[in-house]
Amino acid sequence: MKRLIGTACALAVGLAVWLMFAAASSGPRHGYAAGGSCTAGEADLDRVAAALGDGFGNVQAGHAVTIWATGAKRDLPERAMIVALATAMQESTLRVLYNPGVPGSEDLPHDGKGEDHDSVGLFQQRPHWGDLAVLMDPEGSANLFYDALERVDSWESMSVTEAAQAVQVSAHPDLYADDEPGARAAAELIAGVECSGEWVHPTPGAGIVSGWRTDERPRHNGVDLGAARGTEIHAASAGEVVKVVCNAHTVEGRQLSCDVDGSPSVMGCGWYVEVAHAEGLLTRYCHMGQRPSVSIGDQVQAGDVLGYVGSSGRSSGPHLHLEVHRSHSPSFDTAIEPQELFFNQGVEL
Repeated sequence: MKRLIGTACALAVGLAVWLMFAAASSGPRHGYAAGGSCTAGEADLDRVAAALGDGFGNVQAGHAVTIWATGAKRDLPERAMIVALATAMQESTLRVLYNPGVPGSEDLPHDGKGEDHDSVGLFQQRPHWGDLAVLMDPEGSANLFYDALERVDSWESMSVTEAAQAVQVSAHPDLYADDEPGARAAAELIAGVECSGEWVHPTPGAGIVSGWRTDERPRHNGVDLGAARGTEIHAASAGEVVKVVCNAHTVEGRQLSCDVDGSPSVMGCGWYVEVAHAEGLLTRYCHMGQRPSVSIGDQVQAGDVLGYVGSSGRSSGPHLHLEVHRSHSPSFDTAIEPQELFFNQGVEL
């Protein structure tokens, strides 16, 4: 296990997911497509936040990386990313804002509340811009901004504030200039960081033995990988360990040991680990056979060992239960299908 606390981790261009909502015959599902966002280690996010200026933190730095990478995927010149960053800095201070006047926006991943008319998201886009789920998604809203920017004649020859105003049509057109220095510094920093974007199979060679939200298990929030007892469990991608816990208990809530095999009558994930990735993604690894090898706050890279396959908690035999969530505060509603996500990253589960 590599402990990388305090060291610079690479920004990984080409990794991420943007959220779309789709209906399926079995009920509501969350769909998504691969996009151009990045993951970043905390050390890099610290540097990006500092480049943005006073008052910006790592969450905002992560959104800045997404905005930059989305433009890079579209083969846009860096000037476009500077315009987009200055716009989002001015409109929302680089936060995904819900609006209490826009039904459903508070239910989507967000960083806080805004109350400007019916505007939402990083760029404070209004309903005519597109679907709410896209407006509230960092990559999706950035793509909408770039779409509009590219429709502006000769935007490349405009000043940053003129180009931003041509897209936003703001009542305060001159304010974008205030954020140009931070946007330029952040864009130059992000562009100069070494990129790597790796995702790996958590238990190589172990296939799916129970799928995500099947008809038989409609509340199964992940997939079960049929790995043998003692198999190493690897971090799927770079991120920060945010939870290490024993969660085995009775229906009544009485805590049980996670150092022994569980059973279908036991509740909970047993020994499990959660790793938070950029863009709000989170992976969860359940039913480990012993206390995990990592601690909260560890920075991990793709392939680092988190623990070993076991059968603790609600389990009928050794396997890895793997979940992916589109939020760092996971719930049933934030779970997304691991098989599709990993496929989009070139990994077959």
